[in-house]
Amino acid sequence: MIRVAVVDDQELVRSAFVLLLQSHPGLAVVGQAGDGRAAVALARSARPDVVLMDVRMPGLDGLEATRRIVADDRCRGTRVLMLTTYDDDDLVHAALRAGASGFLLKDVRPQHLLDAIEVVAGGEALLAPTVTRRLIELFATLPALRPVHASVTERERDVLRAVARGLANREIAEALNLGYGTVKTHVSSLLLKLGCRDRAQLVMYAYETGQAVPGTPAAEK
Repeated sequence: MIRVAVVDDQELVRSAFVLLLQSHPGLAVVGQAGDGRAAVALARSARPDVVLMDVRMPGLDGLEATRRIVADDRCRGTRVLMLTTYDDDDLVHAALRAGASGFLLKDVRPQHLLDAIEVVAGGEALLAPTVTRRLIELFATLPALRPVHASVTERERDVLRAVARGLANREIAEALNLGYGTVKTHVSSLLLKLGCRDRAQLVMYAYETGQAVPGTPAAEK
């Protein structure tokens, strides 16, 4: 059973999400909050697996609430799935830094939202296609902000670039002629070496270090 907390400052929206989640036998709603401060308190007390977090809220917004939840040892097992609108795309980079594990647009189809919660709860990252495209466009305008970590091997760099393209592990394995288990090992190694919480932060790291450039392949086969 995946335990979910719902955070949104609009009661009608919040209630709609709760009703949807309660209709799914694999999900349990453990609480609701209408602002960032209440969200942090809820995460600390209920310790949900996933917090469905609105970005824009009065007072403490979703970004700062996410930052506090991720940094709190009491919430170590909690992941944040943020809901955004087209107008919120400029916040995606900051939210990745805050520790969000996924982004969806608020017009997401119900089944897609339910699937996304399961993906994020399972330790993967998830970005809506539109958000991913805009995020890549943002990173494309930035210079390399830091060097890649010295301990990252050439093959790990290939995997990192593939992750930045949005490829799943099986797709990476096919693109790089590697075994599925080998790819999983490389991804785990990258997360550990780079201190990244999940694949979303690996994407950010790849662009910040210049390892990933929009439109380039992951590696030559």
